[in-house]
Amino acid sequence: MPVDSTPEQPFAPSADDLAQAEAISRALTDPSPRSIGAMDRWGLADTYESYAEVATYREVKITLSDGIQLDAALSVPRNLAPGQTCPAIVMPAPLSDLGRRAYLGMLPRLALGGYAVLAYSQRGLAGSQGKIQVAGPQDVADATEVINWLVALEDVDPERIGFFGASYGAGTSLLAAANDSRIKAVAATSAWGDLFASLYENGTRHLKAFEELVRLFKEENCSQEFLGIIQKIRGDVIDDEVREFARVRSPRHHLEAYNTSRTPILLTTSWHETIFSVPAVIDLFTGLEGDKSLLVQVGDHGNAELPGLTGLFSKPTEMTYRWMDHYLGGTAGDGNEPRFGIRSEYMHNLLSDVRHTDWASYALPPRRFHLADAPAGERDARMAEGPAQPGWTRAVKVADEDTEAVVAPKLIQTGLAERMGRPHVYATADIDRGRAAIWTTEPLERTTQLRGDLEARVTVTPQDKSATIVAYLMDCDATTGKAAIITHAPYTLTNEKAGQATTVTFALQPAHYVLREGRQLQLIIDTRDPFFSHANKAPSAIEFSSPKGSESYIDIPLDTQD
Repeated sequence: MPVDSTPEQPFAPSADDLAQAEAISRALTDPSPRSIGAMDRWGLADTYESYAEVATYREVKITLSDGIQLDAALSVPRNLAPGQTCPAIVMPAPLSDLGRRAYLGMLPRLALGGYAVLAYSQRGLAGSQGKIQVAGPQDVADATEVINWLVALEDVDPERIGFFGASYGAGTSLLAAANDSRIKAVAATSAWGDLFASLYENGTRHLKAFEELVRLFKEENCSQEFLGIIQKIRGDVIDDEVREFARVRSPRHHLEAYNTSRTPILLTTSWHETIFSVPAVIDLFTGLEGDKSLLVQVGDHGNAELPGLTGLFSKPTEMTYRWMDHYLGGTAGDGNEPRFGIRSEYMHNLLSDVRHTDWASYALPPRRFHLADAPAGERDARMAEGPAQPGWTRAVKVADEDTEAVVAPKLIQTGLAERMGRPHVYATADIDRGRAAIWTTEPLERTTQLRGDLEARVTVTPQDKSATIVAYLMDCDATTGKAAIITHAPYTLTNEKAGQATTVTFALQPAHYVLREGRQLQLIIDTRDPFFSHANKAPSAIEFSSPKGSESYIDIPLDTQD
């Protein structure tokens, strides 16, 4: 999904993205020397001249049963023999002002591979009529009508239909496949598994991402149902209506349908995904019983497939071509068989390619690091393996300002910089220890791999009834006090009375990270992050403690490397 340089619009296509999409559309609809020659500005003239020789392209309106028209585009291979049919890939749009045009860069490769392609913008999005339904039952019904329209064409084989989508299109594709058995394969990049888990984690709303999504949907384009949900989430009214709205839009809750049809499903996500829940995608993958593949990469939402959507190389789109070729019989890929199971990159090596059959074999066993008190004369506490450490208490102030520790300074863009080899540097040595509690290991004696699930336990005593804490695990350079983030999690608790001690146990986001010899693991817990809602009142204080029998710890899946 293209991103703009302005922090207020992390998903927005740039002016050049829009100009390129317009130029490609003109070259496809009018493959004249003038239109194709205009593509030289981006070095694409030869690509679309070749496309015009092997496929036809037309922009269409698909009229649904309720009269709503969807904006769509159809690409069909030329020179099919009489009676010959071809496989087809349907592409619901990502959440972008480009709509279906976000996929224009993939058309030449798919056309050369013998595929018909029908890309469309879901109702309410880009050039389509209607109101945004957020991949709800109406969007799923629309997808079935889109398939009906497609298979009515004499060139398309109704037995070889696949769906590909990125982001919003990924969710639409997965939910459509749960409803329509004519879909024989799905590839879903930057997918979601559970919409509720993406909005609400450990009692904490993901407000920053939610508001950016609403901004991109444009509230005036949203259905009345969705508008009601927006107001409830903003008002922290997380009731049965909100949960049901999310449930029907969550592929994880449709596992029975997938496992009955045995639909082959390819999923991709990112370790520092800030929009959708990574654990929910892993749970969806684990619950699937048919052919399946999961790719987890460095970066944030939509970063990894972005080059592939524009026609360049990316692992998600290359895997998609192989996936569709294997199940639909085209030739868009490199001729190799798809890889099943889990593939991942570890942070921050884009060339790494770790493979396992399932999450159980992928995740390393956890090692428990007990949280201790700060030694005399030192401002940071220790965390180490060995005996539990009961009996300490540490207090932090709740203030209106945040600390240096944040999930990501910028949605999407921080992850994109991470993929480009520029992970954000946190000056953890400069964090005010009065507003954050910090625990650090001794420097690592050997290069160490972290891979899998993490869990923390700590006892929290707020001065008020409610409190929000945010935990961050960092890779810290002991000599400079600079760090990179490994993973994080928020937790919000609501007590019956002020000053009540509550022991909380919560999972952090899974991770795959390699720490060099001499680095330190550093756990930071503070009380505010702009990414999340919070229940704290300032000024006040929160105490962290480790009572006997409920000692504080963090479980980290680690193994040393030779």
